[in-house]
Parts: sequence; structure tokens; C-alpha cells
Amino acid sequence: MTWWCTGIRWKGSAPVIGWYGQGRGERVSTPAYGQRLAFVARGERHCLGVWRAGKRTPCPASATVPGRGGSAQCPECARLDRSFSVAADTNAADPRTYRVYLAWFGPGMVKVGITAEERGSARLLEQGAMAWTWLGRGPLMATRRTEELLRAALGVPDRIAYARKRAVRAHLPGAPERAREVAELHGRAAALAGWPESLERLGCEVTDHAAVFGMDGWEGFAAPDRVVAEMAADRAVVGRLIGAAGPDLHFEDGLVVDTRLLAGWELAAPGEGAVTSVPVAQIPSAAASPVEQDGLF
Repeated sequence: MTWWCTGIRWKGSAPVIGWYGQGRGERVSTPAYGQRLAFVARGERHCLGVWRAGKRTPCPASATVPGRGGSAQCPECARLDRSFSVAADTNAADPRTYRVYLAWFGPGMVKVGITAEERGSARLLEQGAMAWTWLGRGPLMATRRTEELLRAALGVPDRIAYARKRAVRAHLPGAPERAREVAELHGRAAALAGWPESLERLGCEVTDHAAVFGMDGWEGFAAPDRVVAEMAADRAVVGRLIGAAGPDLHFEDGLVVDTRLLAGWELAAPGEGAVTSVPVAQIPSAAASPVEQDGLF
């Protein structure tokens, strides 16, 4: 029975790699920093269907998807997924409590966003936020209005391209400076008029993810300079894992593996002596990276 990779999830404060076997459910494996990872893609990349409320609905067409795309979903499953998406504003009646946050990825690289309170800090780990703080909590539409208020008044975006995050990840200032920038922006946000009355404001308590991501032990390793561009059948990835941030696995030789590209593939152990043979792309400088969308590059 084939197990297809579903990419990285963050469980507690640790990355786990998800697997899905049709008719067998879900399982995870937990990689450890310092561990050697080696895998090769087999067969074709399959649509993983729709994951909602902790349950996966298989793709009705058993479709295959391109190896380069960041989503392991066919167009029909992606459409169904978005029909229940808070991010796409298609689920405005969601009764859960939400929180508004500020997330810091690098100097001058801060975004505002919302997440369901029940998810805790998972959304911040999934995005690769280096430092962050809550701003407030309340009903979905109140948090959405607050998000829009802060975007307009403070000039901060709701998306930052992963290419920009990768470009600065190995060259960040220390934790005190990261916390200072987050706290300053929190103060500016708190001073704004026009917050919805139904939103409970929260004080600034900055959380730093350098240790969780393994970045406090990167000294002596190569800076991230290459990222896997796509997975393809019979192509391998081999390296020693030194950290993870968001969907990215960081290897000691400077290679970054965006695990969104692994989703939908059957991954197997390569033969003895295998080396990385997947197509890779250079990680551009922060100034050259696109900012329009939170895509692969």
C-alpha cells in the first residue's frame, strides 16, 4: 500500500512529516535536527484531495498533479478547499474565536494575520515566523476588520513571499532586536483608533522561534543558497537536516527543501551512494525576491 507524503506539519513545537495512505488514514514521522535524510520520488504525484476538520476526503478523480506546483491538489479539489477557507473569505459564519497577530520574518519584514484561537501558535510556525506577538482576540469578522485596519494604517502586508523569508533567514539580527521591532509595531497598532469594540486587545508578549527552528545552532554551516525547484520521479534528495522553518527543511550544505513540493509523492529510500539529483534554484537576495504573493519563489 502506497503512503503519499503530505508535507510538514507542526505538532507542538516540532516539525513532523505527514503521510496519507488511501483507505489507511494518516500517520506522521518525526525528523530530528542532525539526522541524515535521503529519499527519492516514485511513480507520479497524486492529488491529496481535501483536508477539512481533521479528515481527508480523497480526490474523486484520483488525479495527478505537476511536480513543480506548491499545492498537491487538482483544480477541483482546490476549488472545494477554498469554499471552506477563512483566508478566502468564504466561511464568514465561522463561530470560533480568532486571534490577530504580528509576525516578524526579517528587518522591516512584518505581516499581520489572523488564526483560529484553538490552533494556538501553529499558524506562526507554519509560516516560518522568527518572532511574533498577539494583538487581540474576538469573532472572525472583528479580527478580519482589525487585520484590514492595521494593513492600511501601518503599511504592513498580509503576505510575504517565501523567497524573501529564505533570503534573510541565515542573516538575522539577534533576538533582542527582533523583539524590539515587534514591540514597536505592537505599540503603534495599539495606539490606532477604530478597533472593533468586540475585539479584546492583548498585550505585547513576543515569542521567538530561533531555537524551535534549530537556527541557534547554525554556526559553521553553509548559509541557505539553493532551494529544490521541483520533485520528479526517480530524483533524490540527500543531506543532513539542521533546521526547519515553515514548510522548509534546511540541510547543512545550504540546500532548502520546500516540503510543499514533496506532498503527493511516494518517497522511498534511494540506492546506496545516492546524491541530490532534483532540479534546484538559487535563492535570490532579499532585494531581488518577489513580494507580490506568498508562492514558491
